[in-house]
Amino acid sequence: MIRSTTIVRLNDKLPLAASTDDSQDQSDLAKYTTEEKEIIRKLNETSEPRASIESGPYNHHYLIANGLIYITICEKSYPRKLAFTYLDELDREFINSYGHRIDQPDLRPFAFINFDNFIQKTKRVYEDSRTSVNLDKLNSELQDVTRVMTKNIEDLLYRGDSLDRMTNLSSSLRAESSKYRKAAKQINFDAMIRQYAPVVGASLIFVFLVYWIFLR
Repeated sequence: MIRSTTIVRLNDKLPLAASTDDSQDQSDLAKYTTEEKEIIRKLNETSEPRASIESGPYNHHYLIANGLIYITICEKSYPRKLAFTYLDELDREFINSYGHRIDQPDLRPFAFINFDNFIQKTKRVYEDSRTSVNLDKLNSELQDVTRVMTKNIEDLLYRGDSLDRMTNLSSSLRAESSKYRKAAKQINFDAMIRQYAPVVGASLIFVFLVYWIFLR
């Protein structure tokens, strides 16, 4: 289930719109909304354009697009694929409605709070992941989340992990480098076996023949 959604301008972190699930008690979200603010503070132009941050019973999912941050808090069981499809849909409508105004320097916080109506309507569509419409979205190949960066909130906020694209790329390169080193060692070992196995085999046969002829 989607619990809250916030839209923020990327360059100065100005909040433009927000929506929470009014049907539920929000007191349990206080800790996670504080985490959300810290995540937003860490995001910039070099950050991964989309990522998931795991935190206890919830996940923070964010999308950076068109100079904006779309971030939502969802229950951990809610499918990531639907969460990012939901954020993409918000981005399309928000840019269509307010794209010509988002760069205005004199915007007030939550200048587009009326967008909450669209957020609430869209959230109701995505509420149940088992509906036929959402099952179709889950089965669609258009939203590939297998390569979306996933972080743990503890690593991000308290151990200095970064959401930068280059950090993720470096991690991937290190993993690939390690994989290729292991493959190279295996290839070298196999080549050595092929090279020396006949010699070792011939030596063993020679020793056996000498033993059989002279020591039998």
